[in-house]
Amino acid sequence: MPKSLTSKSLTSKPLKPGSLADWLQYLETLHPVGIDMGLERVSQVATRMGLLTRPIATRVITVAGTNGKGSTLAMMDALARSHGLRTGTYTSPHLLRYNERVTINGQEAEDHQLVEGFAEVEAARLQEPAISLTYFEAGTLCALWCLAKAKLDLALLEVGLGGRLDAVNIIDADVGVVTTIAQDHANFLGTDIDQIGREKAGIFRPLKPAVLGSQSLPVSVADSATAISAPVYSLGVAFSHSLLAGSDQRTARNAGSNLIESGLIETGIVKHDVTEHGPIGGVRESNDTTSASWCWYGLNVDGETISLNGLPDPGLPIDNAATALQALSLGGVLLTTKACCDALQSVRLPGRMQWLGQWCLDVGHNPHAAEYVARRLPMPPPGGRQWALIGMLNDKDADGVIDALLPRITDWVCVTLEGERGRPAAELAERITSRGGSVRYCAASPEEGVSALAESLTLDDRVLATGSFFTVAALLANPLPQARQA
Repeated sequence: MPKSLTSKSLTSKPLKPGSLADWLQYLETLHPVGIDMGLERVSQVATRMGLLTRPIATRVITVAGTNGKGSTLAMMDALARSHGLRTGTYTSPHLLRYNERVTINGQEAEDHQLVEGFAEVEAARLQEPAISLTYFEAGTLCALWCLAKAKLDLALLEVGLGGRLDAVNIIDADVGVVTTIAQDHANFLGTDIDQIGREKAGIFRPLKPAVLGSQSLPVSVADSATAISAPVYSLGVAFSHSLLAGSDQRTARNAGSNLIESGLIETGIVKHDVTEHGPIGGVRESNDTTSASWCWYGLNVDGETISLNGLPDPGLPIDNAATALQALSLGGVLLTTKACCDALQSVRLPGRMQWLGQWCLDVGHNPHAAEYVARRLPMPPPGGRQWALIGMLNDKDADGVIDALLPRITDWVCVTLEGERGRPAAELAERITSRGGSVRYCAASPEEGVSALAESLTLDDRVLATGSFFTVAALLANPLPQARQA
């Protein structure tokens, strides 16, 4: 326990359940640091709450990764509900309302549910000896309590930071998913990609499926799963996707029982057989977009090959959609094409390549995410400019993000984000101009940046707002200006 922690913060009397805002403000005072990696304290309080004595849902899927966690989880939620399952989700951070972090069957948790959950957490942590919790740890316990109370078929949990030592990892997942691995949160996870991979692979459990959602993960992820006898299902090996363009309606090839190579089962690696067309697990390059529809190949819990054809573009990364399907299949969901099409057509995730008129909002805040945005960002109409309104935090790789976006951006607006972590707009501008970029405005806030940009916006212009959850949240709070016909 940190020495700087005061006895008063540990033993203060529980609040009478008031407003959610009151609770959130109170929780920020409970621990001397915002992030305190480790499971001992949160596990002790969870035990007192009875969260570790019985499953919080019939099935639990936990998702870790540098990027793609939110979209993978959102698609799993929509897909599972489309198949008739009662679901609950826990994600972070939120954009506009804390309630976004907890959903029950597609609906945000009500204030009174969260207030009741925080009261349960507070009562448990103040049992002797009193235990200090961070804001995130208290929020995680509240979410788990709400999910457990909802009697769910499936709980979907998103790791906040890393994996092995994240508060979410007190729950044993029936399926563990790692989406992508890249450098982020270097002050906590370091810069060694293999070590980052091992940290995120800490969500895997012995003998439980480990789903790997990228073909470029460090070997440490699969090695960590194999070391605990967790069967590995990798994108491009055990499951895959391909585009369907025009008459190119490729169907899955049924290779029968020999699809699983017995020599690899012992190491926990499930691999498709290789046919004359190449590995069925191969992923056809799609440049992260689909022109019409796509098909998915994967495995069910019995190791049988299954396929889904004619799936719609969800407007989110297809790799993540394929990963979501494989994780659900291993979680026991009997996938049908109709239910999957219905879900993928309806899924929405605010702040991920979200178009609002001329504005595209994306919360990407590291180079890996920025590279994806740059690939997917459409060209503006002839004569139009591609603006970027960017605001970032001090602990993020601004140079890497700028380098990824620079070839696609003609005009920049730099904004300062609120708080000690906010990177000054002038510093962002200096980094951009030193690389040859054109910075048109610097503003003291995202809102001021929007106002400045609005004066120059034409009908053919497009604007990317990015760099942080805080940047996007500020823009979602108010209607965005659109250019008008003169």
